[in-house]
Amino acid sequence: MLPALLGLFLAISAAPSKCIAEPLSLKSAVQLALTHSTASALADADVQRALFGYRELRNQYIPQFVIGSGLGATWGYPLSLEGSAPSIVNLTSQSALINPALQEFMHAAREDSAASNFQAKDQRNLVVQDVVLAYTELSKWGPLLGRLRQNQTDAAKMEQRIQDRVREGVDSTLDGKKAQLATARARFRVAQAEGAIDVLRHHLSQLTGVPAANIETEPDSIPAFPEIQQSEDVSAEAVKNSAAVQAADGRAIAQSYRARGEHRALWPTIDFAAQYALLSTFNNYKTYFPQGTFQQHNATIGISMRFPFISWAQRARADGADAAAVRARKDAEVVRNQISEETLRLQRSVEQLAAAQEVAELESQLAQSDLDAVQVRFDSGSATLHDLADAQTQADERYNALQAANLDLQRARIQLLRATGDLEAWVGVSK
Repeated sequence: MLPALLGLFLAISAAPSKCIAEPLSLKSAVQLALTHSTASALADADVQRALFGYRELRNQYIPQFVIGSGLGATWGYPLSLEGSAPSIVNLTSQSALINPALQEFMHAAREDSAASNFQAKDQRNLVVQDVVLAYTELSKWGPLLGRLRQNQTDAAKMEQRIQDRVREGVDSTLDGKKAQLATARARFRVAQAEGAIDVLRHHLSQLTGVPAANIETEPDSIPAFPEIQQSEDVSAEAVKNSAAVQAADGRAIAQSYRARGEHRALWPTIDFAAQYALLSTFNNYKTYFPQGTFQQHNATIGISMRFPFISWAQRARADGADAAAVRARKDAEVVRNQISEETLRLQRSVEQLAAAQEVAELESQLAQSDLDAVQVRFDSGSATLHDLADAQTQADERYNALQAANLDLQRARIQLLRATGDLEAWVGVSK
């Protein structure tokens, strides 16, 4: 008994284990995508770059220290090496004290940093929309695939029956071609569904980092869509909450500050400066200094003032910055108008697609009722096989049209949620 149990245990242990995929909820898919998405990582890198750009300008008010050496041989009077006297050790320090242009450039960098944050938020919303669209569409294709495969099986059976009648001379060759066409259409829809499922799973895998084979959607995790009244001013709300609009406004403000900074580059500036040098005894210093006046340790500390009162090149640069600021303000206006128009289009599109979906649903119900009625008549002998085949084809086409209408309406609702800034709250992820 014991050897038999041991053998059974070893057989079970040696058998390859199959990885059973756990259902992936919509919220979990979105959270994984926000962590693994390449687009989100790029946006975060832009945010960090803008932040450090601001710090680079701000830190110019902190003294910068540079230590070095200017050793060299001397013939005659000790001339300078790169602006400093030959020395064993040379320590310099410099920082800005009063610099109107630098102040404006700092304001510009701060606005650029804020705009980068809004741009990252907009990219985050785009990633969420991408995941939600792929997830919801995959959830629709899953149950639909079973219905399409059943339709293909029914169409193949119907074709076989009609082909038998063609061979017996009861039906014409044209009837056989029609049956083949119905089967080909059913086969095409199955191939289309399988291809869409594979592509959507691969896309979700790239977004979330979950292997495509392990992705199994959970349709119950998709929240119900909120009702949107057509009388609501959704466009104004979208413009108010749009991260893209806020980013464009921030870039316009930054460009205005940058233009002011170019103008203030013509204003006086005051910098702090200090230098220490340990001079050598072999560079002929004692030859050219009076006896007893040379010392190795030397230091200078003070301020450096500049008055750039004439600079035509800088004036032209400032005028160019003014033009760039005008362009940035107009670009922000264009983004605002695009968001408003696109949101209004989506709002009206949802209304139209909802009406189209209702029409498709009623047509599908009527086609199914006709099919049921024809089936009853066929069973009683008052309807022909062709009547049944035509009714079946009509019902399948109406059902497929209903599913397409459902998908179109679903996409429009998701896009409208993103436009109004409500998509993340609808999914249930924190901003």
